[in-house]
Amino acid sequence: MKTGKKNSSNILDLNRSLQQKETEIELLQQTFTDIGSELDIEKIFQIVSERALSLINAETLLIPILDANCETYTYRGGAGKNATEIIGESLPIEFGVCGWVWKHKRPWWQGMLNELSDEEKNRWEHEVGNMILVPLQGKKHFLGGIAGLNKNDSAGFDKKDLNLLQMFASIVSIAIENAMAVKNMEDSHALNENYRFKLEHLNKQLIESSKELEYLSLFDSVTALPNRSLFYDRLSREIVKAESDGNTIGILLIDIDNFKDINDTLGHDLGDSLLNKIARRFYGEVKHNETLARLGGDEFIIFLPGHNQKQAARRAEKFINNLKDTFTIEQNTIVVNASIGVAVYPEHGKNIGNLLSHVDFAMYEAKKSSIKICVYEPDHDNLAQGQLAMVADLRKALDQKQFELYYQPIISTKSKKIVSAEALGRWYSKDRGNVPPGIFIRVLEQNGLIDEYTYWAITTALAQAKVWKSRYGIKCIAVNLSPQTLMHPDFKKKIDRIIKNKGDGELLTFEITENLFLSEFDRLAKVLDHICSLGVELSIDDYGTGYSSLSRLRRLPVSELKIDQTFINEMVENKDDQAVVHSTIELAHNLGLTVVAEGVENKSALDLLTKLGCDSIQGFLISRPLPVTKFNTFIEAQ
Repeated sequence: MKTGKKNSSNILDLNRSLQQKETEIELLQQTFTDIGSELDIEKIFQIVSERALSLINAETLLIPILDANCETYTYRGGAGKNATEIIGESLPIEFGVCGWVWKHKRPWWQGMLNELSDEEKNRWEHEVGNMILVPLQGKKHFLGGIAGLNKNDSAGFDKKDLNLLQMFASIVSIAIENAMAVKNMEDSHALNENYRFKLEHLNKQLIESSKELEYLSLFDSVTALPNRSLFYDRLSREIVKAESDGNTIGILLIDIDNFKDINDTLGHDLGDSLLNKIARRFYGEVKHNETLARLGGDEFIIFLPGHNQKQAARRAEKFINNLKDTFTIEQNTIVVNASIGVAVYPEHGKNIGNLLSHVDFAMYEAKKSSIKICVYEPDHDNLAQGQLAMVADLRKALDQKQFELYYQPIISTKSKKIVSAEALGRWYSKDRGNVPPGIFIRVLEQNGLIDEYTYWAITTALAQAKVWKSRYGIKCIAVNLSPQTLMHPDFKKKIDRIIKNKGDGELLTFEITENLFLSEFDRLAKVLDHICSLGVELSIDDYGTGYSSLSRLRRLPVSELKIDQTFINEMVENKDDQAVVHSTIELAHNLGLTVVAEGVENKSALDLLTKLGCDSIQGFLISRPLPVTKFNTFIEAQ
């Protein structure tokens, strides 16, 4: 029981860390999008100030820019407390931290105090207080800086804030230099071919920055190994290949023992250095067709194509042996041990969810017993045995058609009339009662039953859509499409049997998730094009909670974005959520997409969404999901 609680806690901590990282990447990506084609220098300063303020959670954010005489600097942008009073003020370059940063070409933060003489330390500690300032470095010269004053949570700015702000500055400095160049050219009325060439070159640098952001979303910043998202994508493709070839895949989950003690002793910076060194040793054992990734914290994972239990266990021994030699970090000699769980496809699971759950169980068994390496044993896993009963019940539910579709209406913000509905699965079991969709859908996916369920849902929704189209004029019904079903080799053939003509297809919308963008892009694009050729529209569900590549989004035949309810719930009171919703609506409309807001529960949210230009909404304010008979009554009452 304690192991399960610890496992759950680890997963929650990891999810929070991943969500925070995704939020930071999304903010950087959105900033790049907003300023990438913007040439109005004042607008750029405004956007950069507001985004940087949010990124490092500062009380005040200022942008000092070096003047042409290189003797003074002027605060050209700012956000937060007292910023409007400071913007426009000019000071001599030797005054304040900006001059120090310009002189040394280094960022200023509290950690710099330890590198100064006692005399300088006393002066700067008294003069600047809780402040961070990173340089804005142009292609050829120093532009100025981005300064944060006072952390909102009363703590000082830390190394993470410094790294985030430096990355942010490296991205926006190109756009600032670009806009400043345009401003100078407009002032001198000398816009010529030479300047155009320079601007094109700067735009290429912006494109490179976008590539860097995409890299950060797929690779771990500490070890440079693939992260969880990229590992899942590669393993899912390897499973499809192994299923076709009748092959096996070994999976090793490696947990560094007592790493928290190491972190507490050395500090997180040296702890990260140790993780990097461990990753380098592990990587030396990896072959070209294998993928080693860092899941987060002190956990590494690797899949081994063509390995059975014995072969995978032997490879695990090599990884253990790789840690026998001690590590040296800044004159500290460190002994590292690890525990490894082993699972094998298809013996221990036929999908990612089952395999990772079982290899995680095996790793904790290894940790408990101190045997270092443990292969998953189903007989020892009580949770898995309980799940077998659930799988049997679900198989019976599919055979006996126990599932039912409920429908939640979607209304137009302009006409306030029902334009479509979303189909949502429900399952009442005589033994289990009403089973939440989040539980039975996950079990269906983990046990290879989701395809049958999805095709049943599409067929049922299409039949209902035909009735409502003729009777009430409802345009279509949206059905959630499982990524496993969509990317299955037989998907095109099976969907053609259900949707026999374009008239039927126009009665359906398929909702897909952002995580699909991480799949094999060319294959995904072909499948989506085939869906659209049948007349079916595509919608991105829960937009904002995953990773979306904007360059790919433009190339896919998507017609709708659904903003996740996590941004809608507190949008009226939370200005940050409101900004996300507003920018998402503008982005979607600029790409020719319509927008649906999910989870609308009060009239104030509806009024604000209408003001922001959202096309349609769904949520408890309109109606909870309803069975067919109650939905008919609801429509007629409307």
